[in-house]
Amino acid sequence: MTFPVVGMVGGGQLARMTHEAGIPLGIRFKLLSDTPQDSAAQVVSDVVIGDYRDLDTLRDFARGCDVITFDHEHVPTEHLRALEADGIPVRPGPDALVHAQDKGVMRAKLDDLGVPCPRHRIVKDPADVVAFAAEGAPEGTEGDGFPVILKTVRGGYDGKGVWVVRSAADAAEPFRAGVPVLAEEMVDFARELAANVVRSPHGQAVAYPVVESRQVDGVCDTVIAPAPDLSDELAGQAQELALRVAQELGVVGHLAVELFETRDGRVLVNELAMRPHNSGHWSQDGAVTSQFANHVRAVLDLPLGDPRPRAKWTVMANVLGGDYPDMYTAYLHCMARDPQLKIHMYGKDVKPGRKVGHVNTYGDDLDEVLDRARHAAGYLRGTITE
Repeated sequence: MTFPVVGMVGGGQLARMTHEAGIPLGIRFKLLSDTPQDSAAQVVSDVVIGDYRDLDTLRDFARGCDVITFDHEHVPTEHLRALEADGIPVRPGPDALVHAQDKGVMRAKLDDLGVPCPRHRIVKDPADVVAFAAEGAPEGTEGDGFPVILKTVRGGYDGKGVWVVRSAADAAEPFRAGVPVLAEEMVDFARELAANVVRSPHGQAVAYPVVESRQVDGVCDTVIAPAPDLSDELAGQAQELALRVAQELGVVGHLAVELFETRDGRVLVNELAMRPHNSGHWSQDGAVTSQFANHVRAVLDLPLGDPRPRAKWTVMANVLGGDYPDMYTAYLHCMARDPQLKIHMYGKDVKPGRKVGHVNTYGDDLDEVLDRARHAAGYLRGTITE
């Protein structure tokens, strides 16, 4: 019997960790990467260097693959339709993936489904932004409705392509890119949550515990699984919402639904990602079956694995680049201080603010688990020295 070949478009750390999850199953991976130095290109044996935006390159790459999947959402939708027309299974398919590629399309579809979202509208110019802001001003007040959030409908991530606009004078910058702009109310949320689910082609789906995601400067810093002090009722609502979105959009593979928990006890959908996601990295060491392993199973239409947690608490802390480039020398301290610590590095050059790895810790005492994760991430970065 010949084991299947999974074609992964994108050579980042998500592809690297998805490949790792397929190794015990004997799954073969073929990678389309921008450069030989990309994170996954360093560890996958079958690597094609090329531009995912070029249809001929995609078609050549897809030959010999049993299924195509992704570590990012940027492949042009029309190219994915062409691959499907060629008979290549694409998972998630273009009809689903467009909702993660285009925030305007996503918001319109979620509105149709009755999924709770922040107030929003596509805006055409700064004057339209002023009008949108005014629509949200409380009645009977003299406020102008600012601040509001502006987002380019395509291409943004980790805070890029997102602006907090506090006045009409700030509203011009997002329009300079020449792409549609989505305006959203600035939600006064209590915290950010994420509901991660995985769905297979025949409709089996599993839901991971809802997690709390803590951001610093628009970049995920820490994830706590499960989200502390989240009621069973609201956790269940978030999981059911994510499962419904996955089914209605026809998602195959991993879906991350980023959520705002409002101060009055509701959840609103912030973003969608149809690939393994930073908010699910804790599952590598904290769940019976990781998000990466279940994504592999889903795209191959294998039975999905158990998503339940192994420990009471698991904390993931991202390791960002700083002024201390030689992170390997920090292993001695980190591993000696915490023998249960799990370190995951991506093979990237260290640059200030760049995600170069993450650590996972787990245990029964949340404060202790948080401290261990933050200490290890800080020591690897060089911001903690003892």
